Amino acid sequence: MIDLCLTAFLCLYLALGLKRPFLWVLAYLYVDILAPQVISWGILSHLPTSLIFFTASFAGWLLLDDKSDSRFTFRQFLIVLLLLYCAYSTITADFPVEAAAKWSWVWKALVFAIFLPLTLRTRLRIEAVILVMVLAASAIIIDGAIKTLGGGGGYGALRFFVDNNTGLYEGSIISCVAIAIIPLILWLARHGTIFPSDWRVWTFAVALIFSCALIPIGTQARTGLVCLGVLAVLYLRTAKHRFLIMALMAGSVALAVPFLPASYTARMGTIENNQSDKSASTRLAVWKWTLGYVGDHPFGGGFEAYLGNSLRFETVQAQTSGNTTILVTQTQEDGSRAFHSSYFEMLGEQGIPGLLIWLTLQISGLIQMEILRRRWKKRTGPDEQWQAPLAVSLQLAQVIYLFGSLFVGIAFQPFILMLIGVQCGLWSYLGRVEPKLAGRIMQRSPMRSGGAAVTA
Repeated sequence: MIDLCLTAFLCLYLALGLKRPFLWVLAYLYVDILAPQVISWGILSHLPTSLIFFTASFAGWLLLDDKSDSRFTFRQFLIVLLLLYCAYSTITADFPVEAAAKWSWVWKALVFAIFLPLTLRTRLRIEAVILVMVLAASAIIIDGAIKTLGGGGGYGALRFFVDNNTGLYEGSIISCVAIAIIPLILWLARHGTIFPSDWRVWTFAVALIFSCALIPIGTQARTGLVCLGVLAVLYLRTAKHRFLIMALMAGSVALAVPFLPASYTARMGTIENNQSDKSASTRLAVWKWTLGYVGDHPFGGGFEAYLGNSLRFETVQAQTSGNTTILVTQTQEDGSRAFHSSYFEMLGEQGIPGLLIWLTLQISGLIQMEILRRRWKKRTGPDEQWQAPLAVSLQLAQVIYLFGSLFVGIAFQPFILMLIGVQCGLWSYLGRVEPKLAGRIMQRSPMRSGGAAVTA
């Protein structure tokens, strides 16, 4: 039954796209985020679903959509540059077969991030993209939250719709994304026009935010806890009653800790004492190896270059007997361990040039969103209230990603590249409509002045 419903839903999207080709763009977002072909066990699992909607979205825009307001931005140029550099590094990769496998999905994510802003010509389209991204991710998040409440969590043990550990179905990645979309959920609840703000929207939004907060607990991913803490600090920065909120947060944490699984609190404790945790020690060893590797290979080793690492590191275990505690040091050896950091992933795979391009792409996004926030925050017009909050929400989501990516290799995560595409689209759209809006305001001002003079 699930398979038939998913198939019928996607077929409906294909049919409606003939009338409104932008729906194919939304359909691709849904397919790429939720991966219904992975959930399905029937027709969809045997079809190249992602490729079908990827092709349809491009074809619909080229052949049927209006392109008069499409603009190419500086950050899209950066993504093109990154795409070309990744293509070159794949050709010269240390492990060509494995590099080609990763390139097979990375190029598609980068190309779609370049393409998406060209389709975002109106506020409605920008909102629709954000809404589909949030709802598609929330399907996975709500599923995980329900299982967490039912006691089905655990590191590497929480299963979402399917027994799959790739994309958003991987625990650390979904933990980071779940916290990153909280600002977007709040923006949709306050300023959404597709689902206008009312008690039903806010009820769903609050429940979804609660589900997002449960994901780091269910997955027991330390990344999620770091992201949640960063988000709390960022919101306190602009809160009016920050000391009251801090007190409520501290009280909530104190009440929640006794109900948390012992395995969760034990795993979170390794954030402070990383030497006792093999995975944390391995991570530090991989980062050290990467720095040495880039010293010899400044242009990187291509995708999956970590397969060439060979590690030797020490772990410290505390053995307690009565009142005596003995620290035991053990030497460990390992190899072919992943980078576990987007920054070291870019450095090891794409070298110094690739890392600089990627960092420029990220930092320029933060700067652009801050410019939009300052430009629109004091406007009071009837259709001038949503721009600044959206810029802030996108900025916060990106900051959460940048902190989360310190500990997870998600430099080319498609969901985040879609988020960058939305930022580019918003920057282009507001840059295009702002002069027109200013012109309308100037036209109205003389009319008001003239009316006042006649009255006098």
